[in-house]
Amino acid sequence: MKKLQGISFFDRYLSVWVAICIVVGLAIGRWLPVVPGALGQLEYANVSIPIALLIWIMIFPMMLKIDFGSIAHAFKNPKGLTVTLTVNWLIKPFTMFALAWFFFFVVFKSLIPADLAKEYLAGAVLLGAAPCTAMVFVWSHLTKGNPAYTLVQVAINDLIILVAFIPIVSLLLGVSGIVIPWNTLLMSVLLFVVLPLVSAILVRKLYVKRKGLFAFENVFLKKFTGTTITGLLLTLILIFSFQGEVILNNPVSIFLIAIPLILQTFLIFFTAYGWSYAWKLPHDVAAPASMIGASNFFELSVAVAIVLFGMDSGATLVTVVGVLVEVPVMLTLVRIANRTRAKFV
Repeated sequence: MKKLQGISFFDRYLSVWVAICIVVGLAIGRWLPVVPGALGQLEYANVSIPIALLIWIMIFPMMLKIDFGSIAHAFKNPKGLTVTLTVNWLIKPFTMFALAWFFFFVVFKSLIPADLAKEYLAGAVLLGAAPCTAMVFVWSHLTKGNPAYTLVQVAINDLIILVAFIPIVSLLLGVSGIVIPWNTLLMSVLLFVVLPLVSAILVRKLYVKRKGLFAFENVFLKKFTGTTITGLLLTLILIFSFQGEVILNNPVSIFLIAIPLILQTFLIFFTAYGWSYAWKLPHDVAAPASMIGASNFFELSVAVAIVLFGMDSGATLVTVVGVLVEVPVMLTLVRIANRTRAKFV
């Protein structure tokens, strides 16, 4: 019972609430399509504004916890950054290509036509070449990750995406003339990093100046208890309501696509997590370092898939499935990370 001390009833049965929210989202998409239809119109640069607001609500409390004076300290411990960058850019895109090719062209050869398999492979590569920007703050929060270190890792990944995404996708798919939808990329970085970060800096400084650091950490921050989880559950309902029709109309395709995507997520997580353990990294660095590569920048992947292959293409469907499986799978990895915390220094 000691392991459960300090864990609220709500957090203890998080997997149950996640399952309920998925069912609720599917039900809304099936029987109240007017709701996701209306909310789906609220987007800019392929970024859903309602989902963006919920993600902002999820990550803002973590931004508040950042001691911005400690950001420079993150660069003094480069091992965590080395793990993240190596796994994200030298391993992840290529293992995603290999797994997707193996399943779509070999294992599922009799179930998927060759032309469609090529589109599925393209969608998988787009996911593999775009590590997470926003949701990793949530995973880091749930694993008690170092918020300053997480911020540095995400910021460096965003910079690398600018120069590495096109060459990697072009190399793996043999496609030339790929154009990044810069409005999607910049909008995502603005909404998920810049705005919450600047807001958190201002709020933290003003509150600490008026009432002190002790009151900030022991009174003000406690007001946000449960905010991240609530935002996460509401996001799940929205995502599954948006894609309810796709899921219900293509259950076999969704299942086949999900298999290599899920295997890839576990592979990347355990590669980074095992490496971090071998290097004796602290758990609050190892967990977020492993989560960044395991999750994906799905806004960018979906947008590029639509531009290159069209809204109704197999590539776009794969990126959408990536969105659908990510949260449940990442919550499983969060649980694994938390249960193995004691094994780290």
